[in-house]
This record gives sequence, structure tokens and C-alpha cells, in this order.
Amino acid sequence: MAVRRKDLAKISQYKTKQEMNIGILIFTLILLYLIVTVFTYATSKRISTYEVRRGSIVKDNSYNGLILRQEVTASAESGGFISYFRNENSKVKNGSNIYAVSPVRLDTEVSSETEEFTPGDEVQKNLTLKTQSFNENFNPQKFYSVYTLKNEITGILRDASSQSKMMQLDHLISQNSGNIHVGKSAFDGVLVRTIDGYESLSENSLKPEVFDRTSYSSVRLEDQAEVQTGDIVYKLVTSEEWYVYIQLDKAMAEELAEITYIKTRIDKDNETVWADFSILQIDGSYYGKLLFDNSMIRYAEDRFLNIELITEQESGLKIPKSAVVEKEFYVVPAEYLTSGKSGTSQGILMRRRNDDSGEMEEVFQTADIYYMTEEGDFCLDPEDFGQNTLLINPDSSETFPLKEKNTLTGVYNINQGYTVFRRVSVLCENADYYIVEEGASYSLSNYDHIVLDGSMVEASEVVFQ
Repeated sequence: MAVRRKDLAKISQYKTKQEMNIGILIFTLILLYLIVTVFTYATSKRISTYEVRRGSIVKDNSYNGLILRQEVTASAESGGFISYFRNENSKVKNGSNIYAVSPVRLDTEVSSETEEFTPGDEVQKNLTLKTQSFNENFNPQKFYSVYTLKNEITGILRDASSQSKMMQLDHLISQNSGNIHVGKSAFDGVLVRTIDGYESLSENSLKPEVFDRTSYSSVRLEDQAEVQTGDIVYKLVTSEEWYVYIQLDKAMAEELAEITYIKTRIDKDNETVWADFSILQIDGSYYGKLLFDNSMIRYAEDRFLNIELITEQESGLKIPKSAVVEKEFYVVPAEYLTSGKSGTSQGILMRRRNDDSGEMEEVFQTADIYYMTEEGDFCLDPEDFGQNTLLINPDSSETFPLKEKNTLTGVYNINQGYTVFRRVSVLCENADYYIVEEGASYSLSNYDHIVLDGSMVEASEVVFQ
């Protein structure tokens, strides 16, 4: 029996309902969040902050200084091998033994196997006192004092060693008196055994060429060396006063023309020394003349010194120049500053029209004071008050319209999370920083946080640190 078409079951295909994949949704949301965050960071204004700290700025100028002193040279009266009674930089008296010349080398070396140099009680006492004083006064911020201690200890030991050597030479000379010539000092002074040909150079013979270190040479006079009659064997510095000459251009010479006493720093040992100062003009060239009356022996072997002239030094709060901006303010006479009814807030009394009645009324408004002069005049931010706002003197019927503006220099303080203008008074500057007054009213304090680039923000702008 045939089956009719209409009796056949009708089969229909239905779309299955897809379930939501929560993982894909979360991933999509995170991806969108990252994209928005990266875009916001890339396009947002990046504000860097700076923590204010106390500091100082030294305005100095470095020069290659040429040293001239009262120097006297001495020549050998006979040839042979020279032995020095004293070490370099030793102080000698007129008539004291300086050297001995003999046909053969004199053995003055101390044998390590048979004898060694032992400082006496007085020397050990001096060393102990110097060391104790150093330990009690040492400051890690002044490490150069270590070099000062080194020089002092070296000097004490050198003098003690010289005494031992003199005793040995005296003994050898007494045994060979007929063959040894002894040279004696003709002056009081400091013994130097470095010769450079500048000993006779005078102030009047200064010229730019003598400051050229590349052509400078010196000779060290060694102990036990062979000398000929007439050879220079030592020199004496006979005065505690010594001079340092520096080359100046015309502009610097004019800038320093009024200075007669100046603070200097010597790079060799970082010592700070004061000197008398004057300007010389020789053959069209300008020179600075520094006169020192102490520490000569410390630099007796030197002909050139790198020296800095410290012409300005200020201490205070150190801030970067990039943080400083200028802002305009209304300047208001002192008599217009008043207090509210509670007496705890300062502000001004102003006249304005009532929005409801349309009548003029007197209204007290608190005000942020950004700066106040010694006379009591104070500064108001133009962004807080419109131009031509009429202020009222609380003690009279006088009025004062806000019109004239003045410019203040300052930075944006962000201690509270938003920018507040703070006036600064600049004391000193260098290429990157200002030193500003500390403790001034309406200004900065140590450890305040400010905007590193003041041009990037406005007043009352929220800043996240």
C-alpha cells in the first residue's frame, strides 16, 4: 500500500541557542581597559615633582695660577757627589749645614738589618696629639681633612728623619773632614730641591707664554747625585708671603676690579684660603694678583696651581630653575585686610549686587594671601576675584577697585595634592638651580614638594604624586 506524501512526518531544523562564554567577555573587558589606560597615559600630562632641600651654591671661576716667591738659589763650590743634610721642605736657619760634596758617595742609608729609624718620645707625642685631634673633629663631609693630617704627619716624620740623617753625616764628615766640602745656608728659609728656571721671574716680566704648562719643565735635585762646580744644588724660599698670578680677560678684570680680598680654593688639597687681590695690566694683558701670607711651605715645590676664585656663596633652599614661574597678582593696601565674624579667617570686604534683590550689598569673602610686604600690602589671585571688584575699607567708607597687577616669582607647592603658588626670593643661582630664602612668610620650607616644571600646571590643579 502506497504511503501518501502528506502522511510523511515533516522534519524541521531548529537553530541551537549559543551559551555566553564568560572567559571571552572578561578577556575583552581587560583588553579594553588596557587600551584605554595606555592611551590615557600616552596622551596625559606627566607631572614630575621635586622635594625641596637645603643646599648651597658656590659661584666660582677656575684658573691656572702661576706661583712667584722670594727664591734664592745656591751653587756648588766644588765637584763631587752631593749628600743633603735635610729633606725637601725643611725649614733651615742661616749658617746651618745644607749639603756635603765628597769625592765618593757617602753611605747615609739606614740598614734595615742592623738599624731602623725609631721616632723619639717627643715625636711620638706629637703624632698622638695630631691623630687624637683628627679623630675628635673628623667630619665625613670634609674628607679633605684626611690630606691635611697626612701632610702634618709627613712633616713630623720628615723632620725627625732629617735629624737622624744629620747625625750620620756629621759622623762621616768628622772621619773624612779633609775631603768633604760642606755647604751652609746664607739665609733663613725653606729648602727646595726642584729647579725650573722660573726662580728669577718677576711680576713685571709676566706674559701669556709663561702660563703655558705644556712647555714647562723642572729638574729634581737627587741625593747622592754627581755635581759639577757651579751647578745649582738647592734653593731657599726666604719669605712666608707668596703670590699667585692668573690670566683674566677684560670683562672679568672689570668685574673683579673692586675686589681687594677674596676667598679661594686650591684644587691640590681642596684647601680654602683667603688672599689679598688686585688687578694688573701688563702689555695689554690682564692678570689677577693673589697675595697669601700663610701655607707657603705646603706649596713650596709647586710652580703652578689650579685655583678657584669664590666670588659668591649662598645657602638656603635649593630648587631647580625649571620649577620657577611668574604669576600676576592684585596688590591691595594693608588697610583692606580684615577678619570674618569668627575672627579665625582673613579676607576682604567687597561690594557686589545681590542676585535676588538687585541691590548692592557688602559681603565678606575669605582670601588666600600669596605674599605680604613689610608695609602690610598683600597680594590676591586674579582668578579668585574679577577685575574692577570694589573692595571696602572696614574702618572707613573708602573703596579700592582691583585693577593694577604686579608680578611675583614663585613655584607651585603640591603638599596637599593640588597646586598652590608660593612666592620665592632668589639669593643665588647657577646653570641649573636657584638658592632661595628659607623661612620667609608665604614661601617654601625644607622638604616641601613642588612641581618640577612649573609651566605645565595652573593654580589649584590636582596633582597625584
